[in-house]
Amino acid sequence: MNLNMKRARYIRRTSELRKLVDRLRNQPVLAVDTESNSLYAYYEQVCLVQLSAREDGQVTDFIVDPLALDDMSPLGDLLADPQIEIIFHAAEYDIITLKRDFAYTFSNIFDTMLSARICGWPRTGLGNILEEQFNVKADKKHQRADWSKRPLPADQLLYAQMDTHYLPALRDILCDELDRRGRLAEAREIFAELPDLPPTSHNFDPEGYWRINAARNLRRSQMGIVRELYLLRDEIAKQRDWPPFKIFGDKALVRIAELAPRRVEDLYDVKGLNSRLVQREGNHILEAVARGRRAEPPQPPRRSHNIPAQDIQQRYDALHEWRKERAAERGVESDVIVSRDTLWALARRHPTSETELETIPGLGPWRRAEYGAELIAVLAKANGK
Repeated sequence: MNLNMKRARYIRRTSELRKLVDRLRNQPVLAVDTESNSLYAYYEQVCLVQLSAREDGQVTDFIVDPLALDDMSPLGDLLADPQIEIIFHAAEYDIITLKRDFAYTFSNIFDTMLSARICGWPRTGLGNILEEQFNVKADKKHQRADWSKRPLPADQLLYAQMDTHYLPALRDILCDELDRRGRLAEAREIFAELPDLPPTSHNFDPEGYWRINAARNLRRSQMGIVRELYLLRDEIAKQRDWPPFKIFGDKALVRIAELAPRRVEDLYDVKGLNSRLVQREGNHILEAVARGRRAEPPQPPRRSHNIPAQDIQQRYDALHEWRKERAAERGVESDVIVSRDTLWALARRHPTSETELETIPGLGPWRRAEYGAELIAVLAKANGK
């Protein structure tokens, strides 16, 4: 880690945050990152917001503590200002959690991870990039830290600070490379979609057990037990303020459903089931198993959409192959070209002219100019014209 970096200023009062916002209001770029406690709480929340800006030729860093402040709204003025370019590395998660917790809005974003992917960089994780571009190495032991604990140790705060300290310089490196490659307009078009990301939610899906991969081969009768265990796990997690996976994982859940135990002693043999949990909740687990055994087997949810018609599938397959070839030519991953959702929209709507491409989500002006004629040709060929 870079121990020569000046320590970040720690913001714990709303009055300090307002002063900081006034101080940074005229900054052309502002690097932002967040730390949350998703590994340690049922309801995840943003526990830190890190900021870095250039002042007098140097990068200055700030760490805002939402758990100590009674009002985070002043920071929203900076994030929503179209005159300030907000730099994220992998913006999606930060945006949706900041929207969820503080109802922030965004207008001008630069994403360094997306930029690296557009440029075809082989390793785009921030730790790898910091090591390769700036010869600094973060201490990975903090990746799974509980950011809701207070006070936070100095080395953990330094780890958080590093997540934004180098982003302004990294932004410059990537901006120059994007410009040199003729990809800056492409990147800007992708960045322009990021402010519209919907906020994440805390909603629990009671039918979510159908998405457990390990349960796909179970009998319908066993799915009744899976359902009851799934609901019990969420209830226990909510009571204890733990993430559900820390109560017991999906594999342990499915194993219990397979065994359908009748005695608490049998639960101790289930791999992934903590013995202390068995002591506390063993009877409740057995009751859930019994309810599931007695219940009518649940009906699988109806699919949200039918299997696509043959002509739609043919167009999608042709577009998918085109995207794969285009990505290989550029040396990037396929979704950098266009997203999977965009391919399906093209296959279903079947535009026959470049003008009609304007209605396809994910195809902005740059992509239409770059790929429009090719897409129309691929669709026409797939349709047998």
